[in-house]
Amino acid sequence: MAVLVVQHAAEEGPYEIGTSLEAAGLAPRVCRVWAGDPLPEDLNGAEALVVLGGPMSAYSDGGFPTRAAELGLLRAALDAQVPVLGVCLGAQLLAVAAGGTARPGNGLQVGWGPVRIGSAAAGDPLFAGLPEQLRVLHWHGDTMDLSAGAVALASCDRCPVQAFRVGAAAWGLQFHLEVDAAAVDAFATAFPDDAAAAPGLREDALEELAVLAPHRSRVLGRFAALVAARAAYTSPRAFFTPRAETWEERFAADGPVYAAAVARMGIGVGQTVVDLGCGSGRALPALRAGVGDKGVVLGLDVTAAMLDAAARHGRDELAALLLADACHLPLPSGSVDGIFSAGLINHLTEPAPALAEWARVTAPGGTLLLFHPSGRVERAARHGRPLDPDDPLAETNLRPALNAAGWRLARHEDARHHFLAHAVRVG
Repeated sequence: MAVLVVQHAAEEGPYEIGTSLEAAGLAPRVCRVWAGDPLPEDLNGAEALVVLGGPMSAYSDGGFPTRAAELGLLRAALDAQVPVLGVCLGAQLLAVAAGGTARPGNGLQVGWGPVRIGSAAAGDPLFAGLPEQLRVLHWHGDTMDLSAGAVALASCDRCPVQAFRVGAAAWGLQFHLEVDAAAVDAFATAFPDDAAAAPGLREDALEELAVLAPHRSRVLGRFAALVAARAAYTSPRAFFTPRAETWEERFAADGPVYAAAVARMGIGVGQTVVDLGCGSGRALPALRAGVGDKGVVLGLDVTAAMLDAAARHGRDELAALLLADACHLPLPSGSVDGIFSAGLINHLTEPAPALAEWARVTAPGGTLLLFHPSGRVERAARHGRPLDPDDPLAETNLRPALNAAGWRLARHEDARHHFLAHAVRVG
């Protein structure tokens, strides 16, 4: 599980952020834009985005050639709910990406000094339980103004915004919580004039860091744990969010084949059916027709933008659209008669627990239909790769996985122009 880390200066590395990510089983993928590393065009394959500090200005392209592209990545992360941590310059960029502004502050703030933890921190996933005041390392001359939707978490007399959150999973830290003793020395060596204006910067570092360490570990460890916990649906959100706007138009011709697949489920009037990973809702009209007006149709997806697309096309009149994790369904056991799922299995990091969860919510005798409008060979050729022997949809892999989860595979069709697997809930 990789985390994209954007580094603007040689001395301003991830330090303790990287340590916390690695301890949670995450791999920092450092993009050294200062050394000419190309910035990725999107967040595909990234479980989180970390944007570090630097001497540039978040409000000017001067001397900052990657500014616009970084703002684009931050906006994409916010749209797709990809976890974000911005530090100093990164926090200012996050504020701008979220609709706020960055601007010059009231002079340079460098050295060890306090920040006040605000009342909103009590309910924050990272800041809850911190003391009312922390002594941290300041090193900035710019500041920021937050958008209306952002939540301020920390402040000081010189800078009213020292930490904030946007949405449920994006944080900005104006101060340098990530530093260790090596970082302090690197900063002071790289910016000697700034360091000269901060008495005790190096001399007090070990003592200051010893006091800060448990709070630093708590905040950064919580961020890393949140990234790891959300990994199952971060990648699908990052992939599908920018595509949601045009998804229906791109695949409008697939409507009849979806309807034909749903017809093979054998669902009846008055039953409860679910489309897992419903996307823009192409299967929902056929599912509604199958269960009639008295039946219940649920469309679940982990990507809010896809549900918005479904609603734009009127699918919210056919089904209840729910933002939910397909691996942790908000449904009672045995409450569903049929599950339709098109293409979702290949986007799950662990299909086996998902199949077990789907079995949990399905009544005995209920059906599961796994579908794709392209066969496995056709899809592999389209992407320029050979068939993967570990593909969870290969019959040799799917049949035992279904059996272990409480399903019996009744039909497996891996045809040229479609894939279909029909299973029945046993027990």
